[in-house]
Amino acid sequence: MSKKKVAFICVHNSCRSQIAEALGHYLAFDVFESYSAGTETKPIINQDAVRIMKQMYGIDMEEAQYSKLINDIPKPDIAISMGCNVGCPFIGRPFDDNWGLEDPTGKSDEEFVKIIKQIETKILDLRDNLKN
Repeated sequence: MSKKKVAFICVHNSCRSQIAEALGHYLAFDVFESYSAGTETKPIINQDAVRIMKQMYGIDMEEAQYSKLINDIPKPDIAISMGCNVGCPFIGRPFDDNWGLEDPTGKSDEEFVKIIKQIETKILDLRDNLKN
């Protein structure tokens, strides 16, 4: 049985969706394939997210990840919006879930850690649900 392809989507594909892709690879690689994308791109991944993910998990998001458009990734089996507080992107089909996460860009390290922990919990829940 092939693993499901899960896409984590937000507008710029520079922070929350990148964190979700990295944590998906790290925590659920054996259950699903993780991708992230947006309707726009940024030249670099959010540097606060990069720094804090290195501190918390030893993950270097810049090593294998970059900001991508929706058409740059394989067609997902599951598409998850990271949160529409910045305007939900249109991806050509309805989202399977909206995680409703605040964008921590420009906020304190504590806010980043809070969002990262929320993403970790949601990744683990998704992993457990897809295992069954």
